[in-house]
Amino acid sequence: MNIARRLHSVKEYYFSSKLREVKELVALGKPIINMGIGSPDLRPSQEVVKALVSGLEHQKAHQYQSYQGIPELRTAIAQFYQRHYQVTLDAEKEILPLMGSKEGIMHISMAFLNPGDKVLVPDPGYPTYSSVSKLLEAEILAYPLDEKKNWTVDFDWLGQQDLTEVKLMWVNYPNMPTGAKLNAEGYQRLVRFAKSHNILLVNDNPYSFIANDEPTSIMKFVQPSDPVLELNSISKTFNMAGWRVGMLLGAAHILQEVLKVKSNMDSGMFYGIQKGAAAALAMSNSWFDSQNEIYKRRKELVCKIADYLDFTYDKNSAGMFVWCKIPSNKTPDEIVDKLLYENDIFIAPGHIFGALGNRFVRFSLCVPELKIQEALNRIQSK
Repeated sequence: MNIARRLHSVKEYYFSSKLREVKELVALGKPIINMGIGSPDLRPSQEVVKALVSGLEHQKAHQYQSYQGIPELRTAIAQFYQRHYQVTLDAEKEILPLMGSKEGIMHISMAFLNPGDKVLVPDPGYPTYSSVSKLLEAEILAYPLDEKKNWTVDFDWLGQQDLTEVKLMWVNYPNMPTGAKLNAEGYQRLVRFAKSHNILLVNDNPYSFIANDEPTSIMKFVQPSDPVLELNSISKTFNMAGWRVGMLLGAAHILQEVLKVKSNMDSGMFYGIQKGAAAALAMSNSWFDSQNEIYKRRKELVCKIADYLDFTYDKNSAGMFVWCKIPSNKTPDEIVDKLLYENDIFIAPGHIFGALGNRFVRFSLCVPELKIQEALNRIQSK
């Protein structure tokens, strides 16, 4: 059977294939500590679970739901953005709930890209930006993030490129994998850049509340007519990755185009999940404080591992990862395999996030403290 031409441009997602290798080691009895994946191990709030269970009894809970989400969820998203980001959104027209923000990356790309169009993707950055673009036969233009300027966009490099065929630009702050944050001036410059080049700019914003005292949104710096969207998610912030709930924010006329794609791809999100998501978005600040206290303790332990291995890192980074620069006489794969096969510890090599990640590895903080301490003990005992 001949496969579609588009599949020749992509490989299986790194974690999909590598985790099979990890599972094989576990099956052989190896006590693997997985510090490679950003899948929250903590539980959602009990209030959220109760909202889900209660939603099961609703008269229409088991029927198809609206492609645009139930009104309660859209209202909860609008209130969340107003309360935490000081951004006013029209719950009816400027908010589109998604089955996870990863779905949104595909839907946005399908709505605005034709084969041969160019897409600006960050290097280093989330691999899905590139893989989705390749599946749609668009051309990747990987733009560098400047390590010397805390992984901000290298506008000098962009200024030297031919951007006439660029239709879409992905940005991600707080950044994954580096944990870099962006200030107001940085967001404003991105918006001006998108407007001046008529490029649809999309900020992917799932990490703004994790290890970050000043969560913000690019929508705070956007005018109604600006070609800017924001993706957000409840997966990381509220420990609900498996629920698959995301959101897309932006101008009504842009969201309508995305909806054309989405409405042909799914039949609405399960009612109970939407009720649970609405409850999560209404959580008080004490929720963020309690989660960040846990991540703070975990990060301190991971940094001890990094120090012992002679890695360097930014202590002030945001998000649920620690991005570490490795000694120049080693490669990320050498370090990853050494830790995996000698210490039964799995971490991610930086090169899967782009060419500029070739001197880095990434630790996840989605591991209990006792496990991180055990990982440290294993490394120190060798």
